Amino acid sequence: MATFIFDVLKDLENKHANLSSITFILPSKRAGVFLKNQLSQIVKETIFSPNILSIEEFVEEISKLKTITNTDLLFEFYNSYIHLTKKGDIESFDVFSKWAQILLQDFNEIDRYLIPQKNIFEYLSDIQDLKHWSLEPNKTEFVKNYLSFWKKLFDYYNHFTEQLLSKKLGYQGLIYREAVKNIRDYIQHNKSKQHIFLGFNALNTCEETIIQELLESGLADIYWDIDNTFINNPVHDAGLFTRLHKKNWPYFKTNSFNWVTENYTKDKSISVYGIPKNVGQAKYIGVLLNQLKTKQNSLSNTAVVLGDENLLIPILNSLPSNIETLNITMGFPLKSIPLASLFEHLFHIHKTSNKSFYYKDVINLISHQFVRPLFYADGNDYSSTIIETVNDNNLIYITIEQLRAITDSAKNNLIDILFNHWDTSIDNALNNCSQLILNIKSHLDENKSSNLLSLEYLFRFNELFNELSRLNSTYNHIKDVSTLHSIYKELLSSETLDFQGEPLQGLQIMGMLESRVLDFETVIISSVNEGILPAGKSTNSFIPFDVKIENNLPTYKEKDAVYTYHFYRLLQRAKTVIILYNTEADVLTGGEKSRFITQLEVEGIHQVNHEIITPKVPIINPALKTVKKTPAVIETLIQIAEKGFSPSSLTSYIRNPIDFYYQKVLKIKEHDDVEETVAANTLGTVIHNTLEDFYKPLIGRYLTVDTIKNMKSLITKTVTHHFKSVYKEGDLSKGKNLIVFEIAKRYVSNFLQLEIEDIKQGNQIKIVAIELENNIRISIPELNFPIKIIGKIDRVDEYNGITRIIDYKSGNVTQGDVEIVNWEDIASDYKKYSKSFQILTYALMMQQSGLINLPVEAGIVSFKNLKSGFLKFSKKDKPGSYAKKETLITEETLDNFTSELKKLILEICNADIPFTEKDL
Repeated sequence: MATFIFDVLKDLENKHANLSSITFILPSKRAGVFLKNQLSQIVKETIFSPNILSIEEFVEEISKLKTITNTDLLFEFYNSYIHLTKKGDIESFDVFSKWAQILLQDFNEIDRYLIPQKNIFEYLSDIQDLKHWSLEPNKTEFVKNYLSFWKKLFDYYNHFTEQLLSKKLGYQGLIYREAVKNIRDYIQHNKSKQHIFLGFNALNTCEETIIQELLESGLADIYWDIDNTFINNPVHDAGLFTRLHKKNWPYFKTNSFNWVTENYTKDKSISVYGIPKNVGQAKYIGVLLNQLKTKQNSLSNTAVVLGDENLLIPILNSLPSNIETLNITMGFPLKSIPLASLFEHLFHIHKTSNKSFYYKDVINLISHQFVRPLFYADGNDYSSTIIETVNDNNLIYITIEQLRAITDSAKNNLIDILFNHWDTSIDNALNNCSQLILNIKSHLDENKSSNLLSLEYLFRFNELFNELSRLNSTYNHIKDVSTLHSIYKELLSSETLDFQGEPLQGLQIMGMLESRVLDFETVIISSVNEGILPAGKSTNSFIPFDVKIENNLPTYKEKDAVYTYHFYRLLQRAKTVIILYNTEADVLTGGEKSRFITQLEVEGIHQVNHEIITPKVPIINPALKTVKKTPAVIETLIQIAEKGFSPSSLTSYIRNPIDFYYQKVLKIKEHDDVEETVAANTLGTVIHNTLEDFYKPLIGRYLTVDTIKNMKSLITKTVTHHFKSVYKEGDLSKGKNLIVFEIAKRYVSNFLQLEIEDIKQGNQIKIVAIELENNIRISIPELNFPIKIIGKIDRVDEYNGITRIIDYKSGNVTQGDVEIVNWEDIASDYKKYSKSFQILTYALMMQQSGLINLPVEAGIVSFKNLKSGFLKFSKKDKPGSYAKKETLITEETLDNFTSELKKLILEICNADIPFTEKDL
């Protein structure tokens, strides 16, 4: 395949041009590498390499100015802003940078398109005057300041550009404007130099002026890469700019227009695939490349062009293993490196000046892959010690002093680097970052050969923080950590870790702009969706749309035309084109398929194969887990039986046998996280413990109104004591925790009030036992080992002579939850009968222990349903609300329950019945 670059060089050779003396100017540096390579295929003898420049380098040479970085530009502009703004009206650098970056872009556009600065800034100011009724006599202070800002724009511009020019510095637009001023001087001093411009499309006014001056002076030629299909179609955006140049440039009135080609209409294989999600596209690109490699045996003339450059990492992870050579032009974004998340954690913690730190932030930081190894010392992992201390003591906020105490002075220096002196000065914050980098480097150097990539990451971040230190010392505008974070992110977003590879061999992976002037036989283009290709409307400017139109500044229409040209130029000489788009519309990362795809299908020049690719998702039939009871499991079950089955462990088995297996047999406990807000079980524990404190001294005594009233006066003190005991150092003074604390007090108070009303109605209540721990042995003939049942009963009392067994529940329980119709259901349906199972177990234990005489009552007091009072267990003779109920627990009741209990235990211990998961 003859590329555009090759055709240009061939044409120059046919014209007997001295290639060594030519200065080639291209849209990008990348194209220069390919031009050198193509040059070696043209020349037949040894020559000196020609001068090859990007358009930015060439213009910079003419202007005699040096390009300044975007971050330096922002600081320089802030100097001008401070100089021209009243001291009381000066905004912080952090606030200033938000609008200044937009204004700098507008300065850039105004200069690149040679717009008279004073005219446009005065025009913008007049527009704002009209918008805000400036003729009204009573303008608010806010409106006055707002209009004053617009009137100062020209002053800002003048002072800012004068300061830059005095230092021989400039941003792109200023450099272009100065180059236009200097072009006649440049021509005067370079009359013997020949320039070749090739592959350009959209040109700003400065570029047009410079190129036309050189063309008119006979010092340049220009080669356009445009197809007849586009330039001769008056409405095709791919030829929009080239048509304008050909029509408007006086040079082409008397000189030929090179070139209009006929490549696009040649036979091509064009396939369009709609694929759900970005990762789906990345995976399918891997499949396509594998097919191409197998078919062609080489991918040396194949390019993957990323419409969305965020797809780089997914695509690299999807490449087939048979790809041996690869070149990536865009570089790996530094913000995607794991080390970036470490400094993001640090800035997040210190952006608000606090003396204590949220526990999750601390754990995230000390658990980071680059930080955790630094906490190892003398065989101790101090990061684990910190995490365990936080969990054990329920610490929600942690101070530096607490962290130092936990690490036992062994890692105080590291604690200081991570947490101390960040808010005292920016120099200290930057020094802490640098010290952290050095500490990480020392650790990585211990095993240098396996940490080369991590050390490269570290080196780049060290450079970044050195640059931040330079900016801070040079300009002294960074006053707080929040501003430092903003500048850090600005620098980070523009930094990449460049890949090392052979730029001319193998598969090429690039962004859309890197593809300028380059041609490939096979092109795969990803993310061809609206909002990505083309990028769509953008209003990131202070200049209104109509003002841009009036001053010939580019709008979204021209920007879309730029993308259209790049897209179609990739297709011009390609033989195989594969276009992918995301079928899942997403407002953040692109919408429906691009108009480019519809245009390809509608124009009818090529046959377009359009297919929706649906991932092949295997049908996985969810299988419930089953665990056989091995001899080891049976041995464990025997040990559990000897220690004792509790009602909660038995109901756990009823609910889901596999949970019983994990918790009781394997002894796998759920991890106890820090309770930021009081958990339901914590609330229940506090209420239980409070009532235990109140009622335990009253065992064997009848309750009186005065006794209960005395308890009520102690509610706040007792509840607080138990919260501190259970909730450790968790904060109860605000938020949801304060609400839960008040709820606990209210529950206890309401319960005591219920007791008072009962007594006032003449009922006699005698406390028999509180938090009674009990155990019994039951005999199951089929099992040759003893079975023990254990449990703790919340309360046993006598109510008008009837013994009651009471279980407290902090959740909501209704009468229906403690009723049963069929005995065989009690050990099979957890949701309906777990409460009944529990209280009947307590009744059985007390009866077998000889602590009560039947009949008795057993039931639940629900603190969320106190108005229902004591919810008694009842046996119904049939379903429905009209069934007869028996609330007294008799010998017959316990015999029926014992029969079901033994069946359940027999099932648990039966070696032939596996633990089978229930589908909950």
